[in-house]
Amino acid sequence: MEKTKLIESRKRKGFSQQQMAEHLCMDVSNYNRREKGQIKIHTNEWEKIASLLEVAVEEIYENEESTLIICKDQSIGINNGTNNIYTVPEFLLESQRKYIAKLEEEIKELKEKLKL
Repeated sequence: MEKTKLIESRKRKGFSQQQMAEHLCMDVSNYNRREKGQIKIHTNEWEKIASLLEVAVEEIYENEESTLIICKDQSIGINNGTNNIYTVPEFLLESQRKYIAKLEEEIKELKEKLKL
């Protein structure tokens, strides 16, 4: 999810993405991906950005829209019981929730037709 508060604050201060990237010791493409929400912005980076923009972290911080899913690996062998952690974007989860709701509605309608 795009970090609109951050982008607006950066533009108000007159900073380019290149200047922000240099301050954070990264290349501009990495900074750009952070603003677009493709890469997580870590706590220490939020603090550095807020300091540069002379704002409180709370004014620019936007929560990451993803959910961690921990899957228990049921394989047999040396790594038995390993936890695999996956980050799933919220929009994908929401899409699946809508699809499930649609399927449940279709099932309900089919059950009603069978009763007739």
